[in-house]
Amino acid sequence: MNDLSNTTTPPPPALPVPTSAKYRVPTIHPEGRKFVAIAVGITILLGFALQWEVAGWLMAGISVWVAAFFRDPERTTPHGEGLIISPADGMVCSIAQVQLPRQLAGDGGLESDTATGTVTRVSVFMNVFDVHINRAPIAGKIRRITYVPGKFVNADLDKASEDNERQYFIVEGADGTAVGFCQIAGLVARRIMRFVAEGDQVAVGERVGLIRFGSRVDVYLPEGYTSQVLAGQRCVAGETVLARKGAPELLLGATQ
Repeated sequence: MNDLSNTTTPPPPALPVPTSAKYRVPTIHPEGRKFVAIAVGITILLGFALQWEVAGWLMAGISVWVAAFFRDPERTTPHGEGLIISPADGMVCSIAQVQLPRQLAGDGGLESDTATGTVTRVSVFMNVFDVHINRAPIAGKIRRITYVPGKFVNADLDKASEDNERQYFIVEGADGTAVGFCQIAGLVARRIMRFVAEGDQVAVGERVGLIRFGSRVDVYLPEGYTSQVLAGQRCVAGETVLARKGAPELLLGATQ
C-alpha cells in the first residue's frame, strides 16, 4: 500500500498583479498646434471683432474639429514574438494579394511569394475623424524610406496605392523580419510627414509619421504572417494586432 501522507499538491500558478488604467485627455500633436491657433484666431476675429455670430459659431466648431484631428493619445502596445501591430487608426478597407511595389523590392527590399510573386497587403483607411498619427508596426531599424509624388484621389479606392502621393517605409526587426508599410495621401490630405529617418531605431508602436487630412496606410505582410483582422474592422494604431506569424488561416467573420 502506497504511503500518500507526504504527497504535496503543487501550488496554483500565481495570478497576475491587478492593474488599472485611467482615461487621459489626448494632447494635441505639436504639428497641429499652429492650425488650432489659426482656427481659434479666426473664430475670435469673426465672432468678437466683426460680430458675425453665425460665422463665429461655425469657426468655433471647425476649431474643435481641428483640435480633435491632431489629437495624439497614448496607446498601450502589445509586445510579443511574431506580432505586427497596426500602424494606423481606421477601418480595414482591403485585404488582398498584390504585386510587391517596386519601391519595396530590389536589393535590401522585401521578399514576395516565390511561386506567385505576390504579398498580402492590409489597407487601413483613416477618415477625417480618426487619429492620424502613424506608428511603427514592429520594433527595429528603419531600413528604407521612399517618397513618391502623385495624385490625391479618394484613398478608399484601390488605385490609390499606385496613383496617390505616398511614402514607403521598411522596418527590419532584430530577427531579420522586414515589414513594409506605406502612408498614402487622400482626397483631402495634402501633406505626408515623417518623424524618423533611415537608420533610426524604433520601438513597436512608436510614432513615425502623420498625414493631413484623411488618408490610408498599406501594410505588406512578410511571408509566414497571416492577417488577424477582417475587412470592415476598426483598428487602433499601436494597439490592434494586425498580423501574426504562424497563424493557420485567415480570420472569418461578418458585419452586423
